[in-house]
Amino acid sequence: MMANSLVQGTVNFRDTGGLPVGDSLTRHGVLFRSGNLATVTPEGETDLASLGLKRIIDLRDDEEVNRQPSRAGDIPISRVPLFVGSVASFFTESLGLTEMYRTLIDDSSDRVVDVVRGVLADQPVLVHCTVGKDRTGVTVALTLAAAGVDESAIIADYARTEGLLPAERNRAVIELVRKVHPDSESIVELATKSPAHIMQGLLADLSTRFGSPTDYLRANGLSDDEIAGLREVLIDRGTRTML
Repeated sequence: MMANSLVQGTVNFRDTGGLPVGDSLTRHGVLFRSGNLATVTPEGETDLASLGLKRIIDLRDDEEVNRQPSRAGDIPISRVPLFVGSVASFFTESLGLTEMYRTLIDDSSDRVVDVVRGVLADQPVLVHCTVGKDRTGVTVALTLAAAGVDESAIIADYARTEGLLPAERNRAVIELVRKVHPDSESIVELATKSPAHIMQGLLADLSTRFGSPTDYLRANGLSDDEIAGLREVLIDRGTRTML
């Protein structure tokens, strides 16, 4: 049985509502994140429809989409393939998540901004990749950062993924990748982990190089008006966190 909280037949599907933004909280029912939608059940399609999604942003490449096409009913899907080059190279060269994320934000910066703009364009919106861990983890983290979400909450939301991946899925993926890349030292980390210190390091790196994660998005074309709009749609100013 696949782990799932909102949509039957999915892994790592969740709402980003309820995260602290100073004295406020992010809105529920606006921005969702998940793994792929290839194994959504008929009941799951009903679950998806009930969320009122206006857009799905799929971060996978053509090969992934052709191998595991989405089952999302009539919900519009926007494709924003996020990696330039092959993910397999990270296994071949035994590179870890830090290197993967640095490559993603440096080589796919225009597409990262496209994802953020997609969140701003239509809500409710779902952002997903294959597992909802890395490409989704990075783009959702940067979207939340631009909205002003507390850094500790962004890190915790990223790290939460690791506990939502089914053990049987992890075992199967590790076994499969080891057959192809038997000498790789990074399989377990790349395939199954989302440790808090990795996201903390990414956000720190963006702050060092650009001033802040939001300034990274600005440097790659996101306007102040778009950032203000993002905060308007994602933050519920009427809420207050518990003291």
